[in-house]
Amino acid sequence: MRLHSAAPSPFVRKVRIAALELGLFDQIKIIETHVAPGKTDTQYGETVNPLRKIPALELDDGTVLMDSYVICEYLDSLAGNHALIPAAGDARWNVLTGHSVANGMMEAAVLIRYETFLRPEEHRWSGWIDEQWVKIHTGLGWFNQRLPESESSLEGITLACALGYLDFRNPDVDWRGDYSRLAMWHDSASQRDAFSLTDPNG
Repeated sequence: MRLHSAAPSPFVRKVRIAALELGLFDQIKIIETHVAPGKTDTQYGETVNPLRKIPALELDDGTVLMDSYVICEYLDSLAGNHALIPAAGDARWNVLTGHSVANGMMEAAVLIRYETFLRPEEHRWSGWIDEQWVKIHTGLGWFNQRLPESESSLEGITLACALGYLDFRNPDVDWRGDYSRLAMWHDSASQRDAFSLTDPNG
């Protein structure tokens, strides 16, 4: 399998952690692929992912899986033990709901990065940036009251990636001071090998 990847991406990190936790990482070849607004990669769009997003996973038969959630669910099915996503019941819906919130926080953080780093300063929309931060802080508060039951579930992995990306791109934001339970959870989760090996801060 070939994973189209860029090290700073929290969505790529999610897949890498999932593969490590499931014992599948050795079966995956990492292909560095740089895509971002203003950086057109026509060949990647025509041959791999028409949306020019990462990650994308090319299987040995030529099939391409797109989107970090789809790839993680595929890897979970390949491992066959439902380690990332429970098979059924309340546990499944709780994990998927938590994943959606954490994933939305990551999306907001990446949009802030695009707006503040790639867009020319005179065209930046401060109100829109503030709205993304509201989403992130509301999500942080939600998780501070509702910690994931498992650090290695898809919910736990995605939350750790969201928090790690905040630390990586916005080290001046002291989210730990306001969300102490979540900070303790993240410190514990970060000790897992799969998390420390993929830490964007190196």
